[in-house]
Amino acid sequence: MNLHDPTGLSQRLLGKAWEHATAVERAVLTQLHRRERTNVSPTERSGDDRSFGERVADNVARFGGSWTFIASFGLFLALWVVSNVWLLRTHPFDPYPFIFLNLLLSMLAALQAPVIMMSQNRQAARDRAAAEHDYAVNLKAELEIMALHDKLDQLRDAQLARIVAEQGEQIALLRQLLEARRD
Repeated sequence: MNLHDPTGLSQRLLGKAWEHATAVERAVLTQLHRRERTNVSPTERSGDDRSFGERVADNVARFGGSWTFIASFGLFLALWVVSNVWLLRTHPFDPYPFIFLNLLLSMLAALQAPVIMMSQNRQAARDRAAAEHDYAVNLKAELEIMALHDKLDQLRDAQLARIVAEQGEQIALLRQLLEARRD
């Protein structure tokens, strides 16, 4: 196999022309051709390139989906109900149907849901990048294994050719010995 020509690698290893290979396949073939390692995983990249809003969205989603949030919010609701039903019986600031509490809960849900969705979209993008990286690593490993198989096949073919040539020489020597005995 010729590792000096990525277009030849494409035809040999992928079974399709360089022009028909995807961008990931071309990148992997180029890395294979240059003997480079696959790019660093998205999780290994250093630095936090998120904007302030993205960091806030991630932190809100992290806290909003935790047992700490559920417990603290349950405690808040219990305190609200207790304070308006029993502690402030004569002048509650939010009487029994708790209309103000419902308004607060609706506003919280209206703000929290899009923020959590933004964080989920960012996580989905990170997952797609990680999946693409995994595909590239797996493809490169597969192509490297195929290249090793080709090298082993070439070595085996060369060894078999050498053995056949040596056997031919031995047969020629044996014929000479037989002819010498007949004479």
